[in-house]
Amino acid sequence: MPESANSIGLILLAAGASTRFGQPKQLLPYLGRTLLRHAVETAVAAGCQPIVLVTGALHEELAAEVAGLPVQIVRNTAWATGMGSSIRIGLNFMENLGQPLDAVLVTLSDQPLVSPELLTALIRRYQATQAPIVATEYNGTQGVPALFAPAVFPALRELAGATGARKLIASQGAAVEIVSFPDAAVDVDTREQYEALLRLTGDEDGF
Repeated sequence: MPESANSIGLILLAAGASTRFGQPKQLLPYLGRTLLRHAVETAVAAGCQPIVLVTGALHEELAAEVAGLPVQIVRNTAWATGMGSSIRIGLNFMENLGQPLDAVLVTLSDQPLVSPELLTALIRRYQATQAPIVATEYNGTQGVPALFAPAVFPALRELAGATGARKLIASQGAAVEIVSFPDAAVDVDTREQYEALLRLTGDEDGF
């Protein structure tokens, strides 16, 4: 893991109700665990601390799923307003822990091909450049997982409604450092996408 990765916090967003999927996608089986536990284990393997899981529509079920892992949990009771509120709540909770932060990564629970190596690459790029944002590039766009320097924490707190981090990333223009990772385009919003993921990974334990 990169030097001083333990001063890079990570906010894992898992507050949604999985309306398009029809059941909690965070708890779908994937490679012998759930998508949620896989996402937390990926963050742990990258050496990030603290790790803050933001729940919302579900709380008890998700908390039980990550039992035993070094993760702190906060519930966004306004989860239905969109991703912006979850990022804000996660950041505020993390800063209230009182641990010094060099930067914060924002990740999702439904990008199963995101790896510890990608998170490490984002951290290393930040440590080398001190850019305000280091984002992942895939499908011709720049998005999360993305790392944010303290200088942009105020802008993260201003995110509202369904506005996620992508708009903030775009606003920084050429100041954003990029790590290409095409597999970040694989997400799980629908049953068809989940079935395609299982075929791609040869995972026979899913439904």
